[in-house]
Amino acid sequence: MADSEPESPSSRPRRRTAPLPLPQQVALLLQGGGALGSFQAGVYDRLDGLGIDVTWVAGISIGAVNAAIIAGNPPHRRLSRLKKFWLTVSGGMPNVILPEIDHIREFAHLMAAGTVAGFGVPGMFRPRLWPAPLMPEGTPGAISFYDSAPLKDMLDACVDWDLLNDGPVRLSVGAVDVESGNFAYWDTRGPGGNSTRIDARHIMASGALPPGLPPVEIDGRWYWDGGIVSNTPLAHVLDHQTDDMLVFQVDLFPAAGPMPRQITDVYSRTKDIQYSSRTRQVTDQYLRLRREHGAMRALLDKLPPELQNDPDARRLRDMLDCGSVNIVHLIYRSRNWESGARDFEFSRPTMLDHWSQGREAVEEVMHKGDLIARNIMDGKSATFDLDAPDHLKEKKA
Repeated sequence: MADSEPESPSSRPRRRTAPLPLPQQVALLLQGGGALGSFQAGVYDRLDGLGIDVTWVAGISIGAVNAAIIAGNPPHRRLSRLKKFWLTVSGGMPNVILPEIDHIREFAHLMAAGTVAGFGVPGMFRPRLWPAPLMPEGTPGAISFYDSAPLKDMLDACVDWDLLNDGPVRLSVGAVDVESGNFAYWDTRGPGGNSTRIDARHIMASGALPPGLPPVEIDGRWYWDGGIVSNTPLAHVLDHQTDDMLVFQVDLFPAAGPMPRQITDVYSRTKDIQYSSRTRQVTDQYLRLRREHGAMRALLDKLPPELQNDPDARRLRDMLDCGSVNIVHLIYRSRNWESGARDFEFSRPTMLDHWSQGREAVEEVMHKGDLIARNIMDGKSATFDLDAPDHLKEKKA
């Protein structure tokens, strides 16, 4: 992405035909990860350029912000609004072109993260005038270090809330209830008529990571960042699948990584494990359930006609017939110079690098797209995991 004003819709190249046979539902799932969220924007940038139209976008934390911008804009304006957001939040520091030398990039990376800690991020949050211990008990200032009010103004400038709620793209975002500890999802196409009219509060609640940011009040309840409980919306989407689906699961924290060599590596590796484990758990559980469902379906097919028409048999078959799912993992891989501070390092060079990596991750998958296409055409289910830059692993249900 060029460091300039977003391009106009008329200047963008025409879309090519989608490189994959697209099922009825195409979902884009976006994790929390702060500054790493520009990797997600790069992923969407390339999917859009390939003509892959997303019908459902779900997010946690910064993923909820990107998801709201995508769902809350018409197709020709989504990229320009994503660029507006990411150029704004990465505009708090000088845009210095650095040599690709690890120790120089690492020094600049840590300095940029320190700047964020001291001065906040434009369009997202700013430091409070007084430290939390000096603020009256029970006030937002007493339970957080930063004020997230700038994010509301930024969201209002980048999102058409009426289109987000009434438009063609389904949006789901998650947060955790501070007092009950329960996870809550707000969904513009909620099952059983339980749809939510989403506004800036829901997006801010999904990204209200304590103790940095204050909880957000919605209908008398207070909410924190959904990543505290689960950093991926994968389970919510699979639980409410209604048709054949292709899922692009964007992972900002890789599960696999090297043994730490110094204390800063420990912080980084701990964060990777903490925030990636839930994705792996949900995916593994999904594959297990699919295998079990296949065995149940095979048994139902063997029943004599009089038993196949039994109400209990029909009810069980309805529970199993939810369509096939193919999950494509797009995994962010840290640079050698990045540390445990990479999720709050919002410098312009790093943001542009993350964006570029997101585009490259999609390209890497599309080189192996014939495997995914074959599964979609055959109505089968599988997950495709980009475990290494040159290898696409397939796990079948």
